[in-house]
Amino acid sequence: MAETQNRKNKQGVYATRNVWSGFLFGIGLVAFIDETVFHQLLHWHHFYDKSTTGIGLVSDGLFHAFSWIATVGALFMVADLRRRNAWETTRWLAGMCLGAGLFNLYDGIVQHKLMKLHQIRYNVEILPYDIVWNVLAIMIIIAGFILLRRARRKSLPSGEMTENALQ
Repeated sequence: MAETQNRKNKQGVYATRNVWSGFLFGIGLVAFIDETVFHQLLHWHHFYDKSTTGIGLVSDGLFHAFSWIATVGALFMVADLRRRNAWETTRWLAGMCLGAGLFNLYDGIVQHKLMKLHQIRYNVEILPYDIVWNVLAIMIIIAGFILLRRARRKSLPSGEMTENALQ
């Protein structure tokens, strides 16, 4: 009986780690895409646009470092999960979608509108860009919840429910 409870506790811990590693990876991935596409290739904005171009470039560098720290940290977690034979692709993808979508939504609402660190693009009608940015973020979040629900159903015996939504 104690061994069964111990196994269930470990499965819960591993399930949560799968979601969190995916979440971190999603943040890192979406931040990397934002930095590469909008900051470097298109030159639409910098992370911080309220100062000189030099300060904008430094802020981009710090943002880029943050994205890589999140990505590398997530991959170390994945390596540990794989070593323990506990990596669950669906649960991990759910976390990735949740991390990516929530980061984009935070960026679109808090950084763009509340803090006004930067806009998606300047010298254009911004509303269509804001709508696409935030709707896409919400769609990615919804996909994450759908995948999380699918992963929970796959891992539970029929009819059994868990208390933790991340399990």
